[in-house]
Amino acid sequence: MSWLILLLTIALVCGSAPVFADDDERYLNCMKSFDCGDIKDVGYPFSGSDRPDYCGYPGFELGCSNQDPEITIMQSTYKLLGINNQSRTLNVSRSDYTENLCPTLLSNTSLNPNLLSSTSDHAEVTLYYGCPSPSPPALSSQFTCNINDTVMVGNFITVNFSVLSITDPSLISYLTTCNNSVKFPAHQSAIVPILVSPNVSEFLEAINQGFELEWSANDSLCDTCESSGGQCGYNKTTTAFTCYCAGQPQDFECSSSPQAPSQSTKSSWSRGQLHIAVGISAAVAAIIIFSIIIICLTRRKGSFSAVIAKIIRPKNSQHVDSVETFMMDYHSLTPKRYSYSDIKKMTSSFVNILGQGGFGYVYRGKLPDDGRLVAVKVLKESKGDGEEFMNEVASISRTSHVNVVTLLGFCYERNKRALIYEFMPNGSLDSFISDKGSPLTNCRLEWKKLYEIAVGIARGLEYLHRGCNTRIVHFDIKPHNILLDEDFCPKISDFGLAKLCQSKVSKISMIGARGTVGYIAPEVFCRSFGGVTYKSDVYSYGMMVLEMVGQRKDFDMGSLETNEMYFPDWFYMYLEPGKISTLHGGITEEEEEIVEKMILVGLWCIQTIPSHRPSMTKVVEMFEGSLQSLQIPPRPSFSSPRSSVQEHSSTVSSLLGVSSQGDEVNRLPADERDL
Repeated sequence: MSWLILLLTIALVCGSAPVFADDDERYLNCMKSFDCGDIKDVGYPFSGSDRPDYCGYPGFELGCSNQDPEITIMQSTYKLLGINNQSRTLNVSRSDYTENLCPTLLSNTSLNPNLLSSTSDHAEVTLYYGCPSPSPPALSSQFTCNINDTVMVGNFITVNFSVLSITDPSLISYLTTCNNSVKFPAHQSAIVPILVSPNVSEFLEAINQGFELEWSANDSLCDTCESSGGQCGYNKTTTAFTCYCAGQPQDFECSSSPQAPSQSTKSSWSRGQLHIAVGISAAVAAIIIFSIIIICLTRRKGSFSAVIAKIIRPKNSQHVDSVETFMMDYHSLTPKRYSYSDIKKMTSSFVNILGQGGFGYVYRGKLPDDGRLVAVKVLKESKGDGEEFMNEVASISRTSHVNVVTLLGFCYERNKRALIYEFMPNGSLDSFISDKGSPLTNCRLEWKKLYEIAVGIARGLEYLHRGCNTRIVHFDIKPHNILLDEDFCPKISDFGLAKLCQSKVSKISMIGARGTVGYIAPEVFCRSFGGVTYKSDVYSYGMMVLEMVGQRKDFDMGSLETNEMYFPDWFYMYLEPGKISTLHGGITEEEEEIVEKMILVGLWCIQTIPSHRPSMTKVVEMFEGSLQSLQIPPRPSFSSPRSSVQEHSSTVSSLLGVSSQGDEVNRLPADERDL
């Protein structure tokens, strides 16, 4: 409690002062312009130099290096060649291509489409590196590079790839043999004159003329603000546009035409005296309260220096210590640790993106040791204590199974975190069971292959629940987290939400729900359905199997349960005789049996009451057994968990070994019934 009082006191003292004093200061600061070299009088949406970040829109930060203006776009630095406030366009060029065509790092030009877009004077150029020699005679744009002590042949083209494939398809086959390629925009007016006979010097001169981008950053709001006498800015706390006025900030415009501070000197002076008086009073009060608390804590803790050290110790360092301690405790289990610079080298500075999610990005890379292809999962910089990171390393380091992805290494440098996995060339399962997104969906999996994938995932989950010394509950089983190798062997991945527990422990202590909407077991978000156990994974698995059966039906798992028809009810209709063939037309009798078995197993796995669901061991047996031995499960009900137990217990007992006596369901001990 004392610590809470201390923190609140400091927050009040430090946080209240700017409320009195910052308004005029921000208004005045945003009057200033950015000036560097030939770029003058730059205002909103840009910030930099004398303009604080709250005077500009995020993503428009400018810098000045030796009187050369520059802008950072998507973590890459560009030379700023010009700004046109009337057309709201800026002209930039790649700073790494100023002298030659051989930069140290090869990377494409990435833009945030929400902020910047190309103008009509737009052409795309492509440079190819590491091409075989000699090049075709028709390709006269060859150059040589020595990048990081590696001599390579390069070529550039100034026409669209699709056009080139029509005019000279032989060049396409040659260019595809090059090791790397870099694309970036250029002025079409600069590229057109060198199309006939391009040479390196002319090409370099053309791309150094830059390319034009049009910006979009609440410009209409800024016009309104400026017309009312305000200064445009951005509030990072509310993440919204702000109009700074002489008095105080407003959402869109100043209520009345502001007066310059010089016209209200007397008023400003009196306000300044008030600010000083309030500040001194607050500081004295803070010192007194702080002294009292320190005295009390010193008496309890016995060391004044220890108390002070704990107060001023950065929170982030405590997080670092917790992760480092964890790594030391599990040193024998953890895979190889890499530095962040190693991660950059592996991924060629994060060029090839395999996928992305709420966690961050996954990049394609190569191990420096043996050149093996890997998938590098780079987590977003987080202020948390690294729990998800430690979960993933701890969980997967304990595993060794053909249906669980292999963790080959990791990186942890304060807020820089990455995980290195074996590369899965066929991506994730969701690419093959949905028409959304991936080009791989054009390759439809046969029912036999889908069946093998479902069984493989079941074996992987059975291993996590039973095969490890420490039981692992995944808590995020879904198609996106099932990866497929070159033979379409499934591997469970993404252990960020996993929980570790001793094998004999049945219920899991957990604060808050975890998982993905549509796959979360009911007991995870509502304890009245029962305790959270490894059966929560069984539920998620069942929903995923049903989604596999309903492939290409455009189900949205996040919204299905809110529609009039509950998702599983849709499948009960197809368990009637002769209905399976109407679900997916043109399938054989053997495939119909596969589909029916997958539906039955999926429906058993999503029973509302956790004890009514089979263990993953039982799921594997159900898949390997005959279809005739499987009964149709009762329909899951979310209306009354207790009545559901009584209503379905007799049906469930025949499959799961649960005996019913009167109104009470007697369950076998978890370690006997499930193993």
